[in-house]
Amino acid sequence: VQLQASGGGLVQTGGSLRLSCAASGRAFSTRVVAWFRQAPGKERDFVAAIKWSGSGTYYEDSVKGRFAISRDRGANTWYLQMGSLRPEDTAVYYCAESPSVIQSNIRNRIAYNNWGQGTLVTVSS
Repeated sequence: VQLQASGGGLVQTGGSLRLSCAASGRAFSTRVVAWFRQAPGKERDFVAAIKWSGSGTYYEDSVKGRFAISRDRGANTWYLQMGSLRPEDTAVYYCAESPSVIQSNIRNRIAYNNWGQGTLVTVSS
C-alpha cells in the first residue's frame, strides 16, 4: 500500500490548510492512521491520529482545538484540517498508518510501518 500526502503550502499566521493522505494499492484495511511532522533539525513528532474503524481521535497538546483529523473510509483517505496556524507549525507533514499499533503506542512513530512522502507546510509570521 502506498500513501500519498498532499495539501501543503505557504500560509500566513492564523490561516488554514487541509492535508490529505490517500492510500492506494491492495485493498486497504488498517487499524490507525496518523499525521506526524518534522521541523528542520528536529525529530519527527506526533500530531494526530484516528482509528480507521470505530471512534477515537488523538492529538498532540499544542494542536488541540486548532487541528482536526478525519477519515473517509470509502475513499481510503484521511485528512488533517489545520486552523489558527502558527509559525511553529512549519514542518514537513507525514501521514502514516499501522494495522497493528496498540492504543498506548499511538503517539509513537516507531509503531508505524508505512509512511507517505511528506508535504511541506510553511507558516509565515
